[in-house]
Amino acid sequence: MASAFGHIAVAYAMGKTMKSVWGTTRFWIFTVVCCLVPDVDVVGLLMGIPYEHVWGHRGMTHSIMFAVLLGTVAAKITLSHISVWTKPYAVLAVYFGLVTMSHGLLDALTDGGLGTAFFAPFDDTRYFFPWRPIRVSPIGAAEFFSSWGLGVLISELIWIGLPVTVWLLGHRIFRRVG
Repeated sequence: MASAFGHIAVAYAMGKTMKSVWGTTRFWIFTVVCCLVPDVDVVGLLMGIPYEHVWGHRGMTHSIMFAVLLGTVAAKITLSHISVWTKPYAVLAVYFGLVTMSHGLLDALTDGGLGTAFFAPFDDTRYFFPWRPIRVSPIGAAEFFSSWGLGVLISELIWIGLPVTVWLLGHRIFRRVG
């Protein structure tokens, strides 16, 4: 998996592209929750669920279906006063769904693990992208504070941090010009 830092950086960049009127504390809390919650499946490892199981790590909680479901719930909680049949709700549901989906996409760019089950529960095949430049982050804090963790951070600065910075700068320039 990419580290929490990488996932949050991408989610932050996505959030900054949304209308500033939505930049409430609740919006940012759900942005961070949606980008990190797919890794709740690591609890399953502690409970004896095998990594390769559909409910194992990078399984169901990393799927497109899970992202869509979480996006619709997060939008409703964020905009509890808005009907689900409105454009603002739909935009926010798509946004939170994409933020959640970004987690699995980043994980599919890493150089370790078993891949991401994008199509679970219909297909539990695990996928990687052909190009996998991001070093896989260790599961567990102890291993993260080692040379392995430092390598992950350097990798993420290059392959996540630089693109996010370019995206944010480009977005800022586009908003000023447009």
